[in-house]
Amino acid sequence: MTPTTELRTKLRKLLDEQIPAGGSDTDTRFLDADMDELLIEAANIYEAAAAGWTLKATMFQREVGQIQSYSVGQERYEMSNPKDLMEYALKMAETYSRMAASGMGSVILKFKPPEVL
Repeated sequence: MTPTTELRTKLRKLLDEQIPAGGSDTDTRFLDADMDELLIEAANIYEAAAAGWTLKATMFQREVGQIQSYSVGQERYEMSNPKDLMEYALKMAETYSRMAASGMGSVILKFKPPEVL
């Protein structure tokens, strides 16, 4: 696909990678160049989202530390389990992969009316 601003924005929504107000693409896991690469290599937006979620699974593994929980006084903090985050990302990738394979999306058809005598 040819990347456009609209496609990049939609892909960011599908990947849950919104640019914060007043921020830029460097404030997310995917730069605009990364989004463009996903879009160029994909046949449709859902295929790009599936590839993006697969990449996010590996990012989660790197981003989340080894500490599962800790407490300070009476306060207790629990971190997300890297395995749970990775499984979630892979399930999202599988969902979008199925959507891509089923041909979900828009199709534009043009019909030429028959000539009537």
